[in-house]
Amino acid sequence: MKTDEVKNIKHVINGNHIVIPIETGYIKPNDNLNSIIDPAKEIMEDGDYLVIAETPISVSQGRLIDEAEYTPSLTAKFLTTVWSKYLWGYVFGPALKIKERTIKNLRRLPKETEAHKEVVLQLYGLKHALKPASEAGIDLSNAPGTCVSLLPENPEKVAKDIKREIGKDVCVMIIDTDATYMKNGKYFTGLPIAIEGIDADNGFFGYVKGQLSENMGSTPLGCSEKMDVETALKIANIAEDYQKSLSTEMKTIHSVKAVLGSEIDEVTIEDLDSITHTPAVIIREI
Repeated sequence: MKTDEVKNIKHVINGNHIVIPIETGYIKPNDNLNSIIDPAKEIMEDGDYLVIAETPISVSQGRLIDEAEYTPSLTAKFLTTVWSKYLWGYVFGPALKIKERTIKNLRRLPKETEAHKEVVLQLYGLKHALKPASEAGIDLSNAPGTCVSLLPENPEKVAKDIKREIGKDVCVMIIDTDATYMKNGKYFTGLPIAIEGIDADNGFFGYVKGQLSENMGSTPLGCSEKMDVETALKIANIAEDYQKSLSTEMKTIHSVKAVLGSEIDEVTIEDLDSITHTPAVIIREI
């Protein structure tokens, strides 16, 4: 598709970039990614970026964990109630001036979060479980029932495979909304994985250091080519800007009921499939 033909399809302008959403139904466990790849083949030109959210990749890989199968330990209960809800919700969070929305969500953490903390402890360890929220990139808001999705397995390989299927000279990037930070010219994130050039797997310690550093926005997890971190962050944030504009965005567990009308632990695949999803966007320089 030629650039001048974009006016005939849904898009927005962000600075000197065109952003073209790829809209799909809910990508289910073990589904292929053709609903993303096929329109990308049709629309993309050489030099374009395809930016894909991490959750549909993870779900397609079957990386779902049912938290109802985990019995919270005393450590998980302490981390949920005393540590996250009260100390971070009322003391450390306000002192470090973390987002007001995050503080509000911490103060109303449901009891079910104890099982979630247990999952984090068992799969990623205390370093990640100490983080008061959004631990290890686990997504609670786009999975059915009491399931959560882990980060995708080998996102760099996934990005390269998708590029190969598209068959054009494009760049494919998989991102997570959890932040990358910068201090003294060095980039880091609490997430377990990130592209080369971003120091990853810092967990809670990266999060705390990040509150005293510059928040650079969404984290690129994997990319089909080597990119400098500044460019990767710029493209990732253009994609994130578009996602934030959507009325169907489910960034936290507390936004699920507003979008789907269901309690978080009662969401079905049918509920998730009842709304339009935008798992990816095409970004093109003007």
